Amino acid sequence: MKNIQEVQASAIKRDGKNISLWQHVESPLINTHPSSSKHYDVIIIGAGITGLTTAILLQEAGKNCIILDHHAPAFGTSGGTTAHLNTYFDTSYPQIEKDFGEDAAKLVAQSGKESIQLINDLIDRYTIDCDFTYLNGFLYAEDEKQSEELNEILASSKKAGVVVERAESNHIPIPFKDIICFHHQAQFHPVKYLAGLTKAFQDLGGIIKLNTFVDETGFDEGFHFAKSEDIKILAHQLVHATHYPQGINLFNFTCAPYRSYAIAVKLEDENYPDALVYDMQDPYHYFRTHTENDEKYLIVGGADHKTGHGDPEESFNDLIAYVTSYYRIKEITHKWSSQYYIPADGLPYIGHFTGQEEGCYVATGYSGNGMTFGTLAGLMISDAILEKQNKFKDLFNPSRIKPIAGFKEFVKENSDVAWRFIKDRISSKNLSSLEEIENGQASLITHDGKKIAVYKDEQGNLHALQATCTHAGCIVNWNAEEKSWDCPCHGGRFDIDGHVLAGPPQTKLQKIEIE
Repeated sequence: MKNIQEVQASAIKRDGKNISLWQHVESPLINTHPSSSKHYDVIIIGAGITGLTTAILLQEAGKNCIILDHHAPAFGTSGGTTAHLNTYFDTSYPQIEKDFGEDAAKLVAQSGKESIQLINDLIDRYTIDCDFTYLNGFLYAEDEKQSEELNEILASSKKAGVVVERAESNHIPIPFKDIICFHHQAQFHPVKYLAGLTKAFQDLGGIIKLNTFVDETGFDEGFHFAKSEDIKILAHQLVHATHYPQGINLFNFTCAPYRSYAIAVKLEDENYPDALVYDMQDPYHYFRTHTENDEKYLIVGGADHKTGHGDPEESFNDLIAYVTSYYRIKEITHKWSSQYYIPADGLPYIGHFTGQEEGCYVATGYSGNGMTFGTLAGLMISDAILEKQNKFKDLFNPSRIKPIAGFKEFVKENSDVAWRFIKDRISSKNLSSLEEIENGQASLITHDGKKIAVYKDEQGNLHALQATCTHAGCIVNWNAEEKSWDCPCHGGRFDIDGHVLAGPPQTKLQKIEIE
């Protein structure tokens, strides 16, 4: 088997050590430099699919926009997606209908259709070569209980206006009991798409500033501002396109961070599905095919768990074992993971940032449907800034109150957060010596009553950090697969030197010198 940890020199960077199938493309050229003395119409924090979609729609409408990103386009979740585009979502139509009503289910279905159409329109408008293809999506049941649920999904999906019907094959070599087919789903190459949006945005006069860690936002003398170590930008409107906005806010308690795992494999035969496929396990598996340089790859994802919990190595092993049991694998070429956020009541939060000044917007809680809902967020936020009516505004409003629909998940996730605050302070793994940490490994140690996060690199050099997350004070856990320290409370992630990779922390972990 090929060494899947090998990094090609041309691969663009992401927020983890593992390389995804999408990273072997050239980074988009960024050729603009902002002026801190200039006032912009809109500041957009984040150069993923939400930020870039919002930016290009506003720039097309004549707004003067600037994108600020801590790293580069597609560095985070957008570069780690498996890039399914759906009108069927992680929160099923029976659940949406039950919690929000039949009209809401119809709106959610319409949002999926319009998001996929917008992606297609932008691809055509700017001639973006990103392997966009319409495909059917198949959802299959493996037992009687799942079949009953599948029947409910079929009925509610039809009622919501989705084109769906019973099918005969799931297009993969896995036995099934029942199956339904969702028509007019799609897939694409996410990094090529974002590179195309990046170029188009700049061609329209948009400004992008990379390697800019925004450590403070606010409102002062009639302007929103975003400040980093070296620059302060002012604008009339501000968009947080980073999943969690930084700092302590309501979304820390209404969205839970999860990680999902994916592998790309070459097969001994041609048993690649010409479709998008999903099972109904919990967590579920999802399948698709991608062709790059005339080489086909089977992409399979799943084995999800809450960020900072579970064992990433075990998740990859489980995923590989699952695929191996059904497919004749020639080579595993890539494996990677990515972060997403599950909302308490099942639907994304898109719109005015509750508690902030007018003109401040946020988008988060996409579950596993980030490419679709990220595009929807760009459409909704740009409409709000351009003072256009948008039929989805009320349904996805971040200030909505759904105490019944989301209460169970809200309690479960936040009880877990409270438990981590207590547990991480009364138990520890004590090491008698730093020498017990092997090269390439990490551990939490206790010194003078304080937790220290220590990683020993392959050369034997120690990287020691304060183990307390700078966001809300939880103790970070080691992610051996991505070589990162992940917070089990709100999903903050840090590299081996303490720099923020993702999530709401506003400052890095403090380095500790060890002689």
